[in-house]
Amino acid sequence: MSQAAPKQTHVPLLDVNRGNQALHAEIMEAIESVVTSGRFLHGPDVGELECKIAGVCETKHAIGCASGSDALLLALMSLDIQPGDEVIVPSFTFFATASAVSRLGAIPVFVDIDPHTYNIDASLIEGNISSRTRAIIPVHLFGQCAAMDRICGIGQSHNITVIEDAAQAIGATYLDRPAGSWGEMGCLSFYPTKNLGGMGDGGMMVCHSDTLASKLRLLASHGMSPRYYHKVLGINSRLDTIQAAVLRVKMAYLQAYSDARQRNAARYDDLLSKHGLTQWFELPYHAPEAGHVWNQYGIRVHSGLRDAMRRHLTEMGIGNEVYYPVPLHQQECFRELGYATGSLPETETAAAEILHLPIYPELTESEQDMVVEGIKRFYASATLRRAA
Repeated sequence: MSQAAPKQTHVPLLDVNRGNQALHAEIMEAIESVVTSGRFLHGPDVGELECKIAGVCETKHAIGCASGSDALLLALMSLDIQPGDEVIVPSFTFFATASAVSRLGAIPVFVDIDPHTYNIDASLIEGNISSRTRAIIPVHLFGQCAAMDRICGIGQSHNITVIEDAAQAIGATYLDRPAGSWGEMGCLSFYPTKNLGGMGDGGMMVCHSDTLASKLRLLASHGMSPRYYHKVLGINSRLDTIQAAVLRVKMAYLQAYSDARQRNAARYDDLLSKHGLTQWFELPYHAPEAGHVWNQYGIRVHSGLRDAMRRHLTEMGIGNEVYYPVPLHQQECFRELGYATGSLPETETAAAEILHLPIYPELTESEQDMVVEGIKRFYASATLRRAA
């Protein structure tokens, strides 16, 4: 007599293997093809992937590179950013957005966020522009685009380049226009946890300009053209063929991944609302003009209960994470920039309240139910403690 399958007792925050396993045969066939060809760099898969990404982003060009971090660095290098130049960035984002600025000796100028979308507050950008401002880098955080019509308008009126950090937002749109197509350049990441994730690091830059595309490609290859002749001081940042081959397989499923994330987000909204839990925290805000692809699903937990909820969920085996616990303007490496506590209040409040729940495409309804049940139990016990 067969035994019943053991009841699932935990929910992972991410399950990269679950997604890859479903495509195992296709992925291994693609890798085997590269191994057989021996073209581990500059193989045909790289060019074909670049064409597909340019199509998704509705740009003329896409240029592969070694990581999303390198994409940001190369974008700034293409502008000939110099020490002392200023680049406007949000503080509520991953480190790479600002570190690329600092690596060139330039100064990141941190701007507060819209408390609903968590993206840079477009209304605060002009007040931070100076004679040394060379670029603005809006980040499409958690899969939702920043207010690109307003930001690009500001950039154009001040002759300042806009570079989109779309590392978390491939396939997202704003006013029906894809992420990456608004600014002079867009930067993508294929880190394994992204909506289109590889099996290691990988990145890409997208743009409309032929001249800029040629410069980005040159900078990513030691500034070398032809071989052993170096026109500019570039770096070594290539998207290898095996990564491109894997990503080509996954490209066919990108829309399905986005659809699944959107369904999961909508179901969370419905369940958390139906159970009356939204009296305790805020659901993620989805701007009506934005086509959200839900790289993350983050609730805002009030009354100083975020860390207690996190401990409770972790004890129940429910994956969760805080993106990002320490804003960039409060990081030790940026201390010399002189940002005092309270200087970016919305950013600091978001960092203290946000908590992210599992949202990956393969998340099952039963797993979502477990997440919601865990949150219900937390507030039931918190309410009882307060009543006592």
